[in-house]
Amino acid sequence: MTTSLHIGHVSHVRHTPFQHRFSYRMWMLSCDLDVPQQSRLFHRNRAGLVSLHDRDHGPRDGTPLRPWAEAHLARAGLAEFAASIRFMAIPRVLGYAFNPIAFYLCHNAEGRLGAVIHQVKNTFGDQTAYVLPVPNADGLIEQQAAKKMHVSPFFDMQGGYRFAFSNPDHDEFRLTIRYGAEDTPRMTAYMQLAKQPLTDTTLARLLLAMPLMPAKVFAAIHWEAIRLKLRGARFHPLPPPLDDISGATA
Repeated sequence: MTTSLHIGHVSHVRHTPFQHRFSYRMWMLSCDLDVPQQSRLFHRNRAGLVSLHDRDHGPRDGTPLRPWAEAHLARAGLAEFAASIRFMAIPRVLGYAFNPIAFYLCHNAEGRLGAVIHQVKNTFGDQTAYVLPVPNADGLIEQQAAKKMHVSPFFDMQGGYRFAFSNPDHDEFRLTIRYGAEDTPRMTAYMQLAKQPLTDTTLARLLLAMPLMPAKVFAAIHWEAIRLKLRGARFHPLPPPLDDISGATA
């Protein structure tokens, strides 16, 4: 599979303690962990205008991402889906990286998507991973997991996540994340991205239309935090970790 661009928008709706919405345009990049396509503008594990570095993800020590993903899949009883792993994330732009969420799309030898590793980061430098099976990759994929890392300082550690998304291997990726109890959601995030082949022309146009994407996402999160604080949202200090949030455990 070739390296692809995924272009669209993301939006968040906070339902409590009051409703608060924001959205922004964004793009991501996906590539095969084993054979990533590179170009004049995109490079893997070396400096470039746009780049993807292993040290930003997985164990974040510069080692390859595949063994880290394989170990997570094996612990979850999903080792058969390590035959082919496609990684989807916001790349570095001009050397800067930030990813609120990235995805390891894990397939078996027949090419069936059977597991997704949702790699989540917060703005405090923490990271955790949710390793979840895909029971049916043909229709709407639904997964759920208990919350195990402090993400927003305006939410405590209560509740869990419910993921609902289309197969990311298809031309359009639609993702909904509902946080909170099943009957009382606290926050809903939406992502809608259209897939295009990576070319230098398309990448150059993206950089002109949406420059410094990782920095934009980081700044947008902090801007919305200021708005929430001014509206009276309660601040929750960073709690002790529930597990090893370095990314070494799921």
